[in-house]
Amino acid sequence: MRTLRRELARIWACVTDRPRWQLVVACVISVWTMAWVLGQAVAPPMTPLEVPMALLDWAGVPVGWLDGAGHWARADSRWWVFAVLAVGGGLLWAATTERAQLTALYGWLAVMAAAEGIGYHPAIYRAIVAMAGFILVLWLLSLPGKVSVMTNRITLVPRDVLRAGATAAAMAAMVPVLAVGLVVIRLLRPYVTRPPKAVVPRAREAQDNSKSLVRD
Repeated sequence: MRTLRRELARIWACVTDRPRWQLVVACVISVWTMAWVLGQAVAPPMTPLEVPMALLDWAGVPVGWLDGAGHWARADSRWWVFAVLAVGGGLLWAATTERAQLTALYGWLAVMAAAEGIGYHPAIYRAIVAMAGFILVLWLLSLPGKVSVMTNRITLVPRDVLRAGATAAAMAAMVPVLAVGLVVIRLLRPYVTRPPKAVVPRAREAQDNSKSLVRD
């Protein structure tokens, strides 16, 4: 359990350690996705476009064009297009790494676009199955290979495949809670007590100290 907490803390640090403009975009998408997910508890459930529609309508901005876009997406003839888009969103989640975090955001945008056409559960299920299926295929392909320590070629290692898949899944799952997490951390920062940092002497300082201990 402690290892899991450390790994999640490491991934959270990676998610928040990005350029400022990326963090702003990520927070906007985070608020949008969180509002959409929570909106499934109301009756009738909210669609992704209804989240900005509610905000714009409150501000007095015309929202007829968003309503028209929603009706266009829900046409039966376009159902398969959004089903494929949901699968693409899951594959974008699977492509997320510590150095390539924008794919998680693109994946959520693709899933929300797909949900506008086919609904929340069909879009989410297809994205999750696509992501899990892709990782499973790579894991199965990695099983027959024998990896040598001295290998000089790119290969698939079962343990590394599972680790990369778990990291991608965690990073994608952290997108909806990113904005809320940053706010909570900022509010609690003045009230938490951090342990003192251990001071490790440098090699030169240790060497100088050893030289100073000379007998007369």
